Amino acid sequence: MILEGGSIHVDGEGTCLTTEECLLNKNRNPNMTKEQIEDQLKAYLGVQKVIWLPYGLYGDDDTNGHIDNMCCFARPGVVLLSWTDDEKDPQFIRSMEAESILSNTSDANGRRLEIIKLHVPGPLYMTDEEAAGVVQDCNAKTRLPGTRLAASYVNFYISTGGIITPQFGDQKWDDEAVRVLSQVFPNHEGGIYIALLSNSRLLYLELLNLVDYA
Repeated sequence: MILEGGSIHVDGEGTCLTTEECLLNKNRNPNMTKEQIEDQLKAYLGVQKVIWLPYGLYGDDDTNGHIDNMCCFARPGVVLLSWTDDEKDPQFIRSMEAESILSNTSDANGRRLEIIKLHVPGPLYMTDEEAAGVVQDCNAKTRLPGTRLAASYVNFYISTGGIITPQFGDQKWDDEAVRVLSQVFPNHEGGIYIALLSNSRLLYLELLNLVDYA
């Protein structure tokens, strides 16, 4: 069975999140049914329930819609969901469908899921320089300037002393992401670390005091 770490997310209490877009893609396990894949996830991850969302984040073509850009557990019974209020954004229908599934299901322990929405930044697009810098083989998707990039705050990293989350140069939603994560993880005394991304390069990490965003 073929899968990557970013295609699954577990709560540590028997529930797994994944997407049909990724694990049912013909380039993963074309000879396995959804039921067979789910049985393998349960056997190897030790989970009792698998929650399938139809899609990952819009534009996440490289991974075929990994769950880690779309939705994750903040703790058992609580999920963070990539969201947009813009009905014209292709991400809108993906988030709506995910919310519908999550709000009508329970975890392995019978708990209804609390859904916390984490708004995505404004659309980001591949520059001429970025497109030209990608070495492509015959099997890779062509990288073209103006291609919508997958940008999500859900794919943060929990360290021993704090949370590392990306920033995309969209001050409104960058700040909102820090505020939401500060409330969701109040016991991480180290604070929220900001990873500022520019032209796909990590520039710096900045430590923010949780109190500033409470």
